[in-house]
Amino acid sequence: MAISGNPKKLAQDIAEGYLTISPPMLRQYTPADIKTILANLNLVTRDLRQEQISLEDVLALKARNNKLSRVNQALVMIRSYCQKRRIPV
Repeated sequence: MAISGNPKKLAQDIAEGYLTISPPMLRQYTPADIKTILANLNLVTRDLRQEQISLEDVLALKARNNKLSRVNQALVMIRSYCQKRRIPV
């Protein structure tokens, strides 16, 4: 099944916590779709890391770290799924 909507928006929704990645969810995607999702998750990670946040703004730092954590968790989940299914990424 093709990715519905914008793949970058999907990655941003994962970062915001609106969507979580799980192996049953990944079954509906083709290997090309999974590669697209991985690429967009890496883009969102890069965008989050280049944000300039003041060290005094603890809440903003915490929010950014939570987003990075969600994205990294999704990346690990997708890579392990691909490794089990022998999908080259």
